[in-house]
This record gives sequence, C-alpha cells and structure tokens, in this order.
Amino acid sequence: MKRISIIVPCYNEWDSVHELYNKVVDMFSTSLKKYNFEVVFVDDFSKDNTRDEIRKLCEQDKEHVKAVFNSTNFWFSRNIFASFKYGNGDAIFLVFWDLQDPPELLPKFVEKRETWNNVVIWEKIWSEENKIISFYRRLYYNLIWILSETSQIKNFNGFWLYDKSFVEVINEINDMSPYLKQVIAEYSNNYGIIKYEHKKSHRWKSNFNFYRNYDFAMEWITSSTKKLMRLSTLIGSILMILSIIYACYVFIKKIMYRDSYPIWIASLTIWIFLLWSIILFFIWVLWEYVLTINTKTLRRPRVVVWEKINFD
Repeated sequence: MKRISIIVPCYNEWDSVHELYNKVVDMFSTSLKKYNFEVVFVDDFSKDNTRDEIRKLCEQDKEHVKAVFNSTNFWFSRNIFASFKYGNGDAIFLVFWDLQDPPELLPKFVEKRETWNNVVIWEKIWSEENKIISFYRRLYYNLIWILSETSQIKNFNGFWLYDKSFVEVINEINDMSPYLKQVIAEYSNNYGIIKYEHKKSHRWKSNFNFYRNYDFAMEWITSSTKKLMRLSTLIGSILMILSIIYACYVFIKKIMYRDSYPIWIASLTIWIFLLWSIILFFIWVLWEYVLTINTKTLRRPRVVVWEKINFD
C-alpha cells in the first residue's frame, strides 16, 4: 500500500491541532482508503500549548502521528526544509497549520499526481485575506517574476504534494535557507497546477511581523536573481558617465564664459544630493546580497532537534 507523509511545520498553533488531525483521518477513511498515511508535526519551538496538544495526539494515535520538536526557533524557511527529511512516504504533502490552505483537498492532489507529476502545486485564484496584504503580495511576486532568471510560478505558496524522487533532490540542496518556490521553478519541469481559493487564517494574528516579512522578501529576491546587482552596475556606470560629461561641460563653459555661473551653489547641491542618494541605494542593494551570501555560506545545521516522538 502506498504511503503519504503529511508534513506540518508549525509554530504557536495549539487551537487547530485536533481539527487538522481530524480532517486528515476523515480523508484517509473515505476518499483515500487505498493509501496509508503518517502525520509529522514539526514544531519550531512554540511558546503556547502546541507541544502539549501534539503529545496528546502522539499518545492517542501512535501508528500515524509523529512529532519533531526543535530546540529553539529557527524561523520559517529553515524549519520547512528540514521537515522534508522526516517523511518516509512515497509522496510528501506539505500543509500549514493555520488551515488557510484546506488540507481536505489532498485527494485532488493525489489524483493529479497519478498522471505522474512529480510535484503538484496549488495556484490561488482568490483569497479571503486582507486586501491590502494581498495587493502587496501580488506586487512583490510580480517583482520576483520580472527580476528572476528562471520562470516563476505566480500565486502559489508552500501548499504542495511532492513525489519522493523530488524530495530527494530537495534534500541534496546544500543551502541553509533556500527559496523553496525558486527550487520548484528551477528543478521541477514536471509539476501540475490545481487552482483553489485561499481561506482566512485560523490565527487572530500572523506569526510574521514586518521584520520577518522584509527578511524573507529580501532573501528570496537576492536568492532568485542577480539582475538587481546588474541594474545597479548599469545605472551607476551611466550616472558616472553623465557626471563626467556634466563636469566637463561646466569646466569648459566656465573657462569660456567666466560669469556664466555666478550662483553655482544650487546646481552643485542638487547634484551632490542626487548622487549620494543613488550611491546609498546601491550600497543597500549590495549589502542585501552580502548578507544573503553570508547566510548561505555558513556551514551550520538548518535546525537542531530537541525531541522526536513515535519515530522508530
């Protein structure tokens, strides 16, 4: 019997533990009877009662429920990538615990996978989340689409079904915090797409503050494209040439017409502020790339596990 591993990276999600588990059990007792399953909860050092609820489920269903508890919070993307190695099924279904992506749609994933797509992803056609957040999210992904060297897939997140062969590819990536969407776009030429409606999160407040969202955004941009560096080099070169031309023009005109610049402070000030603002912008872009390189070249484990439950 084929086995599906359901991987659930989580952080502060105690109120939806049993609901998610019940949805999974219902699916495999009705529409997915011919499949065996396991649910692996990977907790990234929750500060609420999430671990207590997971322990209860592990005790209640030792055959199907497993748990991995990290020793501290390693952040979202690192925890997700580390989670792939805990599933031993023929396919791995990655679902988030806030239930924005409905896990009960797994049978459609499985049906699509049977046509031999090594990755099946969901594309959002509509979302119940805040309209302002949705607008900025679309704007950001459009920017990624424009800047990236490889073709990106729009309007989808980590709600995917992965074949075991592709999971092996993911586990070979020697990167502490890869951009998972870039990995799919670059390494999977055989993915299927199913459209769905994105629901509201069960959380009353997001686990992501402004800094975390900004950190993810810049990490993903610098991981998926070199065009910003190329663009800053190009614009910097053009501005340097224009500055030299302007300086030569002012110098020649001043020699030929000594009174041509009786009041020169205004133009000089404008040029100084313009050039410094551009220079500071390019320094910011450069440092974002340096920070990303520094993060990716550190030879550290993605996560450190504190405890495992129901693993042989």
